[in-house]
Amino acid sequence: MQQRVFNFSAGPSTLPLPVLKEIQQNLLALPGVGASILEISHRSSTYDEIYESAVANIRQLLELPENYHVLFLQGGATTQFSMVAMNLLQGSEQSAEYIVTGVWGKKAAAEAMKEGSARTAWDGAEENYVRVPYRGELELDPYAAYVHFTSNETIHGVEWQEEPWLDQGVLVCDASSNFLSRPIDVNRYGLIYAGAQKNVGPAGVTIVIIRDDLLEGIPDGLPIMFDYRTHVKKDSAYNTPPIFAIYTIMLVTRWLLDEIGTLEKMQLQNRKKANLLYELIDESGGFYKAHVNTGSRSSMNVTFNITEAALEAEFLKQTQIHKLVQLKGHRSLGGLRASLYNAMTVEGVRALRDCMREFMAVHG
Repeated sequence: MQQRVFNFSAGPSTLPLPVLKEIQQNLLALPGVGASILEISHRSSTYDEIYESAVANIRQLLELPENYHVLFLQGGATTQFSMVAMNLLQGSEQSAEYIVTGVWGKKAAAEAMKEGSARTAWDGAEENYVRVPYRGELELDPYAAYVHFTSNETIHGVEWQEEPWLDQGVLVCDASSNFLSRPIDVNRYGLIYAGAQKNVGPAGVTIVIIRDDLLEGIPDGLPIMFDYRTHVKKDSAYNTPPIFAIYTIMLVTRWLLDEIGTLEKMQLQNRKKANLLYELIDESGGFYKAHVNTGSRSSMNVTFNITEAALEAEFLKQTQIHKLVQLKGHRSLGGLRASLYNAMTVEGVRALRDCMREFMAVHG
């Protein structure tokens, strides 16, 4: 069997090894079913059990109140950029506020502006997205239909350490790249959405958590697949759902519950991993430089540069030799990026840290 590398990809990302082994073991035929997960009907009792378990696991991990629905949709978080505005803003006399801390927040705001009155309340572009706003910088419309933010920006590596400060109103969050990586106070949110391919599964399914009262204000006449009420009524099975992706979510969330225990414990592990790299970067005497300011640094995506930029290509060659892959920064930012999602092991991060230390000793 081929040796597995340490995969630092920003997504699709590494999955827990026990989950992959269970998928491999049962891919030909699910126990007691006699057919592959790739073949079963979404109208079968087998799928019903998988779906119900996945929902129950998410509810348990987030301590989700009963007045929130869990949906499994398609089209990625990018579809949610439009769908959120279509359901919560279209036809409304109110505006929506977008706090932009990176590329994905900027894209979300642009799509919302096509559906109704939306504005960028704060944008960190001038500083090249190195932080979240300070408390006094946000001037939000208290009568806004909703306030949208991206809890973790994968490209620049900016992460909110707590939710934006709202006195009132509906908080909407794109949590794609730190969903289930830490506990959150769900009661503060009206809607949370997350593409699965970072922390909870493969690409192909998007998790949406929506508070019950928001369904009442959705305008009639939306395309049926873009109306959240359609998916609530049909338990995310109005059309054929991505069964394999939902099955994987069920296995990953079960792994979180059985192997990690709670999101508090997952957060401690994720912080430990990230600190291994940030401490080396900060103590490197300028050889390495973190992109994001202290206080806004992501535990999921560590973005950094080698001050002598010409060395970065050589660094990537060395990491490949050590079986450390997908460390090149996003094309829009450059530099280097290590994505440390839930399934990335402490062992993998230590291997990267040691490689960075060795490279600095040779070239520093």
